[in-house]
Amino acid sequence: MQRLTDRLPLLPTALRAALVLLVLAWIFGPYELRSTVPVWIAFLVALGLELNFLLGALGRPPAPRPDRGPQPVDRERYGYLGWPDDDLVEVEDDHGIWPAVRRFVVGLAVIGALALLFWLVESRTGWDSLSVKTRTEAQDRFSEEASRIAGKEVRIRCDESGQYVGAVQHADGVATVGGDLAYLTPERCQDLYRLAFEGEVRASQTARAIVVLAHEAWHLRGIREEGTAECYAIQSGVGLGVRLGLPEDTARQLMGQQLAENAGRGATTAEYRVPAECRNGGALDRDPELSAFP
Repeated sequence: MQRLTDRLPLLPTALRAALVLLVLAWIFGPYELRSTVPVWIAFLVALGLELNFLLGALGRPPAPRPDRGPQPVDRERYGYLGWPDDDLVEVEDDHGIWPAVRRFVVGLAVIGALALLFWLVESRTGWDSLSVKTRTEAQDRFSEEASRIAGKEVRIRCDESGQYVGAVQHADGVATVGGDLAYLTPERCQDLYRLAFEGEVRASQTARAIVVLAHEAWHLRGIREEGTAECYAIQSGVGLGVRLGLPEDTARQLMGQQLAENAGRGATTAEYRVPAECRNGGALDRDPELSAFP
């Protein structure tokens, strides 16, 4: 890494710029990025790079002090008798530890500014920005809808601590099969809140939040297989979306998009792919008399 830094003096600046872009994209970009990459990883990597640059600079031997006296060609041409002692001037060079320390401090300042920006945005726009009363009302509403799908009284909680769901667990929701409690990520709760309480629709984010709530409700009902629960959730999502405030045509369109996107799931989430019978008239069609699917 140090050799690369020597060859590219602008590397620290380029990496800091990349960090800024990553954090800004994480804050203002698509939810898929936030759900895939925990933001603390970016800050941890940035701190590691700054420490690497600092230690690398401190570990290098000091650069030789440049000879500011007459050069050999000047001596040959003009002669050289030496400088009088009282004319010697000690010129401070810039090859000590202070340049490295200054660059390290600048790097820490960039990281701190980004962390402050992240905190300000999250505290004013995220789930945590809502009052305790509002969050409680929202969770009660989500629990009511989940109970309707589960066929029994269940509870939905938004995992503000990140202990049960989130980027580290690679899940937007979790529930015990046949149980009465499920957790959703605060981001999905925020999407559901925006729809149910503010009438705000954010296309794929809103659609995904609806499916996640319905999916966990089907687990609470007793469905164990992820693909089957996803299939049922997409179908239930039409009615759920309508009850939360979507027009029926919009709800059906959003669920249709979720079904189409399901086929593109990667290997890490392959268990969530719906079975082949998740189709109009298939074995998993919960309303085979209805021509529309889902």
